[in-house]
Formats: sequence, structure tokens, C-alpha cells
Amino acid sequence: MLARKWLVNCCYSYAHDCRATKVIASLSSTPAPGESVKCLGIPRSVHNSPSEHTECCRTRDSNRDDKFTEKMATDNLTAVLHGIEDLRLEQRPIPEIASDEVLLAMDSVGICGSDVHYLTAGRIGDFVLTKPMIIGHEAAGVVAKVGKSVKHLAVGDRVAIEPGVPCRYCDLCKQGKYNLCADMVFCATPPYDGNLTRFYKHAADFCFKLPDHVSMEEGALLEPLSVGVHACRRAEVGLGSKVLILGAGPIGLVTLLAAQALGASEILITDLVQQRLDVAKELGATHTLLLDRNQSAEDIVKKVHCTMSGAPDKAVDCCGAESSARLAIFATRSGGVVVIVGMGAPEIKLPLINALSRVVDIRGVFRYCNDYSAALALVASGKVNVKRLVTHHFDITETAKAFETSRYGHGGAIKVMIHVQPRDANNPVKF
Repeated sequence: MLARKWLVNCCYSYAHDCRATKVIASLSSTPAPGESVKCLGIPRSVHNSPSEHTECCRTRDSNRDDKFTEKMATDNLTAVLHGIEDLRLEQRPIPEIASDEVLLAMDSVGICGSDVHYLTAGRIGDFVLTKPMIIGHEAAGVVAKVGKSVKHLAVGDRVAIEPGVPCRYCDLCKQGKYNLCADMVFCATPPYDGNLTRFYKHAADFCFKLPDHVSMEEGALLEPLSVGVHACRRAEVGLGSKVLILGAGPIGLVTLLAAQALGASEILITDLVQQRLDVAKELGATHTLLLDRNQSAEDIVKKVHCTMSGAPDKAVDCCGAESSARLAIFATRSGGVVVIVGMGAPEIKLPLINALSRVVDIRGVFRYCNDYSAALALVASGKVNVKRLVTHHFDITETAKAFETSRYGHGGAIKVMIHVQPRDANNPVKF
């Protein structure tokens, strides 16, 4: 409640956060076609009705604040990827919303490995950048407008954004497998824009209201955490599972957190970088194993089995390299499950006869579905702490530096967070 109270407080000062309130009030003042505006204590003068009586009035001249508000209400600074190694900051129009959408004043946007890959390669698999695209999809924001059909959200609500919106009508959507929808509109996946922008519109039913004690940064991190939750569900991780995780990058680490929450009794995580393994150990990994590129799969399998109490029954490959997928299969016990999360080369060589003869299931993971609520519950309940993953903070005006930090791992970067609004502006407690 604290965050919403300051957003809709009708007593204005010159403080930055109160000005942000006026920006939202200004944006809410003129309904677009198909949307409604609900006054939550905002002075009617802000709703362009100066002749109407209002109980909340300002007793001093407000010309300076009004000019600031007018400027901010038209400022939609946006990070746009124009091509390989061509990321620019530019102004974009503030979008109009449909009846089932909300307009969000974006707060925090994390940089994902896919964002960096689009910057450096211009494509991921069949998704090819052919026109300028707004980057970013790990995000949280504050509701600035609501469409007329939206009932569960109100202006001022802090929300996490599930970035993929399916058609809702195809057979796969009706079966609950909406992540496989052929008409999926996914943020920052060509040809669709992302949300590293000051104002962004999104389907209201794919926005998840954050409890007051959950920070905006944690809200943004629900996106990668949902990948980890989905991977563990696909692997059928449960009470007493012995899990091998290949790769201690951000996805490997959230998979570790999810596996712990789902009841795994023993977790070994591998990587080529000791610093990442140190973080994994800090987060609760039972074992860590530093790999050498020159080691054979057979030698590594022996180390895995010797380090753990036996062969793992679940393996999750978060790397996408051919060597890691092969290792996952060789190391998993007969009758176990291998889940491949990381995406690498389009075609690789796998020991299929080994897997078939030992009945090792090989399962793919593509994003997530029906996992955001679970991820939010894990964070809100305290069963999962994702705060340690955030290592760097940048303002949206420092987007280029933020991407450089994430790309090259400067300063031990794990998750780099870009703040579209000032840090902690929408957090009841500092992050």
C-alpha cells in the first residue's frame, strides 16, 4: 500500500517522486479510445477540469511543477536496436492502449543474454532483426493508465510483466502450452518491440501485481526466475531429487534457486568461471565443479559421480554448448531426465544410443508458461531470494555502458539492471 499511496497522494511538493505522481496523473487525464480513467485522490485540476470543485487543492503557485510534468509526460526515452552493434537512445511516441491493456511507467529492466545476442549477432535462431526494435523484456513498472475492460489493476499498482502474450485461441493456448503459440507476441523478439522505454503498453492479464514488500528489481527478475521454474518443472524436480546444473550464469543460478525451492536434496552446478561458482555456492549449491575445456566428457562424468552421492537423476543444461548437452546425457542416471534450456548451434551431435538404451528422457525448454505466479509466490514468500543476482545498476541514459558491462562481465556482472526511473522511486524499502 505504501508505494501506491505516494503515487496517488494529492499533496504535491518539489520532490522527484511526487513529480512522478503528477506525470502519471497527467497521463491519466485524457482517456484514449476504449479506456477509462479512475481518479484515486488526484486533484480534478489534473484531470483538465479546473472549473470543478475539488477537495484536494494546492495552495501555492505550481507553474514550475506543471512545466516539469508537461515535459515528463511527453518524454518517452527509449532504447532502440537498429542493427548489429547499433543501439541508440531516442524519443518514441507514448503508446495508446486498447480496452484490455494498461500503460506502464517503466521502472526496472534487466539485461538478458538474448538482448546482448541481438546486439552482437542481430538474430537468435529464426528470429532475425530486420527493422529497428526496442530492446528489453525482463521488466517491472507502475500502472499509469488502465483500459476500460481491466478490472484487477488500478493506476499506481506496481506490476511485473510477463513479456510474452499469446493469441489465447489456438489449440496450444487452450491446452495451456501458450509458450508454443505460433502467434506469440514476445517483447524484444523480432518483429516485436521490448520495454526498455519510459512508457510501455501491455496486456493487463499478463501483468502481475507486486506485494508491497517485493521490490521493482525483484519484479523484473521474475522473468528469468520463471525460466528456472519451468526448467525444473520440465525435469520433474521434486523432494529428494539429485540435480546436475550445467552453467552458473543467470539462468543456471535461477534454476539452482528453483530446484532448491522444489525440494532437491543435492545440487551440483558446473562452470568454467570460478567466480560464478562462488556465487552459486553462496546461493546454496551443495557442490560446485570448475570445468576445463580440455577435459573429456568421460573424465567429467567420473568427477560428477564422485562429487555427488551418485549419478544425478535430473540434469539441466543452461549453456547450450554441444559439450554440455553431451555431458548432461552421459552423467544422468538411467531412467533420468535431461532438460536443455540453453540454445546454441542449430544442429549438434548427441549420444542418442546412450540415452535410448538407458531410457534417459531428453526434453526441451522454450521460455515458460503458467510459471509467473509460482515465481512471484516463491519470491514473495521468501523461499527464493533473487537479490544477490543483481550486481550492477545503471540509469536508462547509461544504457550503452550497461550493455557493455553485461556483455563483457565487467566487475563480476551477473544481472545488470537498468532503471528507467530513479532507483527506489517505487520501492517502499530500498533495494
